[in-house]
Amino acid sequence: MYIGLDIGTSSVKAILLGEDQSLIASATADLTVERPHPGWSEQDPDSWWQACETVLDALRQKAPKELAAVKGIGLSGHMHGATLLDDAGKPLRPCILWNDGRSGKQCAELQAAEPKFLTLGGNLVMPGFTAPKLQWVRENEPDIFARTAMVLLPKDYVRFRLTGEYVGEMSDSAGTLWLDVARRDWSDELLAATGLTRENMPRLVEGSESSGTLKPDLAARWGFDTPPVVAGGGGDNAASACGVGAVDPGSAFVSLGTSGVLFVTNDRFSPNVDGAVHAFCHAVPETWHQMGVILSATDSLNWLAKILKKTPGELTGALGSVAGPSDVSFLPYLGGERTPHNDVEIRAGFAGISHGTDDSELTHAVLDGVAFALKDCLEALTVAGTKIDRVLAVGGGSRSTVWLEIIASLLGVTVDVPVDGDFGGSLGAARLGQAAALDTTDGIFSRPALQASIEPVLALMDPYAEAYGRWRKLYPAFKQAGF
Repeated sequence: MYIGLDIGTSSVKAILLGEDQSLIASATADLTVERPHPGWSEQDPDSWWQACETVLDALRQKAPKELAAVKGIGLSGHMHGATLLDDAGKPLRPCILWNDGRSGKQCAELQAAEPKFLTLGGNLVMPGFTAPKLQWVRENEPDIFARTAMVLLPKDYVRFRLTGEYVGEMSDSAGTLWLDVARRDWSDELLAATGLTRENMPRLVEGSESSGTLKPDLAARWGFDTPPVVAGGGGDNAASACGVGAVDPGSAFVSLGTSGVLFVTNDRFSPNVDGAVHAFCHAVPETWHQMGVILSATDSLNWLAKILKKTPGELTGALGSVAGPSDVSFLPYLGGERTPHNDVEIRAGFAGISHGTDDSELTHAVLDGVAFALKDCLEALTVAGTKIDRVLAVGGGSRSTVWLEIIASLLGVTVDVPVDGDFGGSLGAARLGQAAALDTTDGIFSRPALQASIEPVLALMDPYAEAYGRWRKLYPAFKQAGF
């Protein structure tokens, strides 16, 4: 038996898997995000632990016999969060989250002062990453910075509470900007740029390796026969890749969740900093990955549904199929954008609205706009030398067949749709827990069964290519106009 713990931004989810990876039980506990100032996004680290206690208590209540036989626990979590601990392991302040935008000034200064962030770190210095957050604390909360003994990522704080060990793993740590991504080790030079050393960092393991064992008192609390090993785990997208079997070079998935991700597994470190591609280590050994990331995928559809006082399903259901791109264009930059613009200031907007524009046309424009943003990601990955011919679709947006048809036709790829099931970070985390417990990755990371494969619609490909060319002119126009 194996447990996957996924520390999400809005909730913590736990799943319990059998030896054959069948789902035995699951539980979820909600989390809240605090926004004390515009552009800030914070969370109490202890709320993650309290939520983990809640879901593990629930698993014990639902399946006590199966829980007792658990051999391994895997962890997944939202990336980049700066969790600052004192020398007693106590949080010094709320965690600064991945979608916090306060450190724009520090990003520009760090990138100018230390060019190796672009080479060793392999990524642009963005406000979402951890390093500029620490530089902001260094400049604005010097007393907190001086007392900081350890910096952990969210899931690694949960690991500390589970095992008492300060341990990180490669995929999540690559998102701090302190990792030499090609060497899979901390960089003394990049740490020094923000006034830190290796003493402030956890030791590193691979995601499929053991990072320690559960504390005896916790093992007794939840009724484990033997304290299970706790795997290194993975950052949320790398763990999701393990859940959908995207661990071999060339395998890819598109995630239509709150944010949107185009994820490709690589056999080497392959950055493209000019295109704001995320180039990170994967959660399995000797493997890397690239990601194009857009910040508002289903978030854009949810926003429109709220404005129109309908559900997202009602909007996409009423749309039906499409015969071509919408006459209305939409930039899905509700909270800025990452790939390819790295622009926290740009905002969303419609263009081409007329007296005849209705709910269906606005919905169509939103689906197109998110697909165009994913096309931007594909273009950036192509510049980095990556070729994709098929992707697996995951996330809530993948329930919309028309959205997947638009994406397939625009990107020119086959979109595989798995049978209903949970292929998020919790499944990948559980699989990593199984790999750590069995000390092997053989046969662990299989691809899910498919319910459909959506091919590009030939009649849509040229019209969407032309519409994408027009859409690309909107970003510079909006930027010049001060949006």
